[in-house]
Amino acid sequence: MYSEKVMDHFSNPRNVGEIVNPDGVGEIGNAKCGDIMKMYLKIENNIIVDAKFKTFGCGAAIATSSMSTELIIGKTVDEALSITNKSVAEALDGLPPAKMHCSNLAEEAIRSAIEDYKRKNGLLEDGDGCIACGRRCDDIHHHEDED
Repeated sequence: MYSEKVMDHFSNPRNVGEIVNPDGVGEIGNAKCGDIMKMYLKIENNIIVDAKFKTFGCGAAIATSSMSTELIIGKTVDEALSITNKSVAEALDGLPPAKMHCSNLAEEAIRSAIEDYKRKNGLLEDGDGCIACGRRCDDIHHHEDED
């Protein structure tokens, strides 16, 4: 059973779409369930001033995408990096256990978009690991074959 907030964010998703000339873009997919999340960020003076998403997936994937953009707009880049899958799920008043992977995708999409922003702006060293997983990942789809 989904909470009222999950149903609201699924039925009336916030911040759907693309940002023209985004400062960061992250795309994460889950090969097992087929969900794909793409997040776009506009960042000014280290503050996320806009976030948009495009998600192909189930209702929970759309709801977690919507909620995650709501959680990061107005936050600093570092504050946004502290958003976890649990905080996304809690903000939605919970998710069924079988749908918690959707909140993982939301967290990883945020991290992937911020990593893209940092790399584009020279804020990460070449040897730095992937923000999403801590490893050196050259492919934004690096999590698809795991689990």
